[in-house]
Amino acid sequence: MNKTAFISGAEGFIGSHLVKFLQAKGWNVIGGYLLHSAACFSRSPNLRFAQCDLRNGQRVTQLLVDCQPTHIFHLGAQSLPTVSWADPVGTFESNVMGSLHLFEAVRHLKRPPVVVSACSSAEYGHVPASAIPVTEEQPLRPLHPYGVSKVCLDLLAREYFLDHKIPAVNVRLFNTTGPGKMNDAPSDFVRQLIGIRKGLRQPVIEVGNLKTRRAFLDVNDTVRGFYLAAMKGRRGESYNLCASKTYQIGELLRIAIRLSGVKAEIRPVPHLMRPSDERIIFGSSEKIRKDTGWKPLLTIEQSLKAMLEYWQGARSTF
Repeated sequence: MNKTAFISGAEGFIGSHLVKFLQAKGWNVIGGYLLHSAACFSRSPNLRFAQCDLRNGQRVTQLLVDCQPTHIFHLGAQSLPTVSWADPVGTFESNVMGSLHLFEAVRHLKRPPVVVSACSSAEYGHVPASAIPVTEEQPLRPLHPYGVSKVCLDLLAREYFLDHKIPAVNVRLFNTTGPGKMNDAPSDFVRQLIGIRKGLRQPVIEVGNLKTRRAFLDVNDTVRGFYLAAMKGRRGESYNLCASKTYQIGELLRIAIRLSGVKAEIRPVPHLMRPSDERIIFGSSEKIRKDTGWKPLLTIEQSLKAMLEYWQGARSTF
């Protein structure tokens, strides 16, 4: 049976990589986007894009009836905690009501597809050092409206599995990076280094807190995790998806500088310092490894090298 995937948020960082991954698998792919379809994709008979605002329940229902997906990868969301503080209502309209419209549309399909939802490590909030690496059993105590909205999605998917037998699987994403990523420490470092290399910036790297520890998963390992969750994940379950090793942010900077060959002054700046910052964010991926066989394959050096190559070829301001 041919597999057909509908991907909400297909224009996003992870969504665009997932589109390419499933295309390469020979799947039929419908990429749902809010504002801009991914113009970088080459024309293909097994790929099309469809504008879809998840807040419009009628449009969501119409689209799913038309494409009859065997699998849905639900990535569409307002994904920034900072924006969620400024606009909690808009965040909930997108992330909670949008998800509810999606599951209601799925409930009325004759053949319910597998639904893999992008949840978040932000659901856990502050985790005591004794509970690191955090497991799926950790209480969900989010610290901002974005995290609360992802708890709602997590529980909503489980409820539709229990009450309506929809084969739902949740993936709780930890830090993910890679080519095309914006607004995380590795991408900020890499873009500044390439800007210096191209002569577009002074040889200064502006940084925030370099002492925290994070586990950055390569986006290619992330999309493979979504795929294996869809194919082998236990229905009704939630899975952490996290890199297997943490690095101090300052260490990531030193690796990026070494790989780039660029010499630069490192300058801490106040606007990149957060009022509070978790000392470490690190999740256990033992559950998804056990159930699906997934494990990360790419090192942080490989990720940073690919990011340097991406931004070297990009026509972007730095």
